[in-house]
Amino acid sequence: MKARSLEQVLIVAATERELVPVKRSHTLACGIGPVEAAATTARALAELRPSVVLHVGIAGARDLPPLALVLGSEAIYCDAEGPLVPTRALPDQALLGRLRDAFPGARVQPIGTSARVGGSHGVEVEAMEGFAVLRAAELAGVPAVEVRVISNEIDEPERARWRFDEALAALAEFLPRLVAAAS
Repeated sequence: MKARSLEQVLIVAATERELVPVKRSHTLACGIGPVEAAATTARALAELRPSVVLHVGIAGARDLPPLALVLGSEAIYCDAEGPLVPTRALPDQALLGRLRDAFPGARVQPIGTSARVGGSHGVEVEAMEGFAVLRAAELAGVPAVEVRVISNEIDEPERARWRFDEALAALAEFLPRLVAAAS
């Protein structure tokens, strides 16, 4: 079995556009949606053995301003229900605490995971991979947290009004501090 990397942060995002290389970290584009994210992340965890996982990206929200930074208090799998199916994954509390200290203005709240845009319910923030990445990390015994920058209102049908470029720029600016706080 390969030993766990010392102070090695794995930055996971759905797409390459959401990733910025940061010292003392590896990056992984896990793919879009919960199935790709789970499979790709599990494989990377087994191969790289990082000390920490930061799952980052942009997200939609209900009633949150664009470019707001959100630290996930939990990841909720909105596409599944039932007593035999895990539907919540919690971040590592010590890691979340360090990020809260580093980003006191960030919102800390649940982030919903759904395979389709607008598919979340009961949450203000929606993304497509968070539960899968946090669950893979949980099963591998690796501390993890989900971090999102809001790019759009979930129900905004006109994608030209979504602020992808600005949200990606904000995420790139936050990443070095996120990695430093996570290390």
